[in-house]
Amino acid sequence: MTGRQFDIAIAGGGLSGGLIAAALARYRPELRVVLVEAGETLGGGHRASWFASDLSPQGVELLRPFRKTEWDHGYDVDFPAWRRTLATPCRSLSSDEFDAALHRQLPDDAIRIRRPIAALDGAGMTLADGERIAARTVIDCRGFTPSPHLKGGWRVFMGRHLRTVRPHGIARPTVMDAAVEQHGTCRFVHVLPLAAHELLVEESYYADTPTPDRSLLSRRIDAYCAARGWQGDILGGEAGVLPVVTGGDFAAHQAAQRVEDVAIAGARGGFAHPLTGASLPLAVETALLVAAEGDLPGVQLSALLETRARLHWRRTRFYRRLARVLFGSARPDQRWGVFARIYRLPEGLVERFHASRSTHADRARMLCGGPWMRAMAGWTGGGAALAERAAA
Repeated sequence: MTGRQFDIAIAGGGLSGGLIAAALARYRPELRVVLVEAGETLGGGHRASWFASDLSPQGVELLRPFRKTEWDHGYDVDFPAWRRTLATPCRSLSSDEFDAALHRQLPDDAIRIRRPIAALDGAGMTLADGERIAARTVIDCRGFTPSPHLKGGWRVFMGRHLRTVRPHGIARPTVMDAAVEQHGTCRFVHVLPLAAHELLVEESYYADTPTPDRSLLSRRIDAYCAARGWQGDILGGEAGVLPVVTGGDFAAHQAAQRVEDVAIAGARGGFAHPLTGASLPLAVETALLVAAEGDLPGVQLSALLETRARLHWRRTRFYRRLARVLFGSARPDQRWGVFARIYRLPEGLVERFHASRSTHADRARMLCGGPWMRAMAGWTGGGAALAERAAA
């Protein structure tokens, strides 16, 4: 048992939980905060990447203490028969860098790792070893849980960190190389030049189930690197899945996972891009909101974040409709056309798409074109219950 009462207890040390803790440490240092993570480190175990245009000036400031890899001269996209360079700067943050930054920013007694949580309630959390952490406000950031109330699929990815024998000569990221063989789904490769001799090569595809075939993905990465003459030592890797939500009953989903007076943030709370699965920009936005409202008791913060999540759900309906194309509304070998259409358009529109801020005019422009409109004919389908997909 602990005799200490915290102002805010955060369950889960991934992007959302960690950024909330960082924002509170920066803007509300007088509050007593504890961040509890079941794993060995903070950060979720994989790299987060985003575009400079995704964040507000305050969001940029929140991430300033984190050691990031930055590319200020844009990025490339590749599709069958054409390639484009866009000027928007890119940023990337490894989970190791995220973990180290949080240990620098937070007091030693504010971080608890290797501490699985048995239960949460409005007055605190009970750990698996029986310890009780009491808090005025509890925030659940433990990651997305499959739900029978949501439909969709998964974006599956596996990356390899490679040190090349010779300088690779790549100046900027390739955010999407969809000129590769599709293998019956929307597949692409993501390449980040981390240093003169270092690359992250990531295989990514949209799938009905969240279980990657690691051997198969490793062979595909081997082939991709060999075709480009990239040889060297493997420094590490990462793998994971992101939910791609195409529809469902969001109110029922919220009700099913609700714990009285416990606030829910991150992908667990619905704060992610429905089509790409990206969550860092929304995690930054939520962290700043929690810091601004840090005096709220759990019941009020819970209601505030639920309301924000419902608003995000309404605002992102268009992206869920696009996501349906990736799960049955278009020919498997043509589903890359969803992204090809978007990346053909003006850069400002592409930036707003990634930031979940597309205007009505943006949406109309995305839908123009003959083959594109034919693919939209199946918008009522695409995606089974995510709980069923996870169990398959």
